[in-house]
Amino acid sequence: MDKKENKAAAILGNLDIVVASIILAILIVLTFLGVVWRYIFNAPFTWLEEVQTSCMVWIVFAGAGAAFRSGNHVAIEMIVDLMPKSMQKIMEILISIVVVVVIGYLFMQSIGFIQVFVKSGRSTSMLKIPYSWVYGIAIVSYFDMIISYFYALFHGVKSEAKEAASSNE
Repeated sequence: MDKKENKAAAILGNLDIVVASIILAILIVLTFLGVVWRYIFNAPFTWLEEVQTSCMVWIVFAGAGAAFRSGNHVAIEMIVDLMPKSMQKIMEILISIVVVVVIGYLFMQSIGFIQVFVKSGRSTSMLKIPYSWVYGIAIVSYFDMIISYFYALFHGVKSEAKEAASSNE
C-alpha cells in the first residue's frame, strides 16, 4: 500500500511533466503526420498550425514549474557567486522576492487576459478551440511555478551549471 501511495505522490508531484510530455508526444505525431499528408498525399492539414501553436503554449507553461523544481531555469549566477556568503544570502532573498512579484504580476495579468477571451468567446479559426482553453494553462502554471520555486529553494536544488561545477571540484 505504501508503494502505491509513493507512486501516486510521485505522479501527482510531476503532473506538469506528465502533461508536457503527453502534449509534446501529440505535437510530434501530428507534425509528422502533417508532413506525410502534405508531401506524400498532397493534402495538408489546414488546422495543424493552430494545434501546434496551442501545443507549444501548453508545453511551455506545463514545463515551467518542472524547470523551477529541477533548477533548469536560465540564471546568471556568476556575479552572485563572487559575492561574500552573507551578501549571497541577501541576494537569495531579493531574488526570491523578485521571482514571487514577477510571477504574481504575470498571474494577475493572465486573469484579465483570459477573461477577455471568455467574455468575447474568441476561438481559433479552424477548429473553434476557445482561446480561454489554450491560454488557461497559464493560471495553473503560475501556481505550479511558485510552489516549485519554493520547493527547489527549500530542498537546495542547484542549477545544472552549479552541479557540474561542484562535481569537478
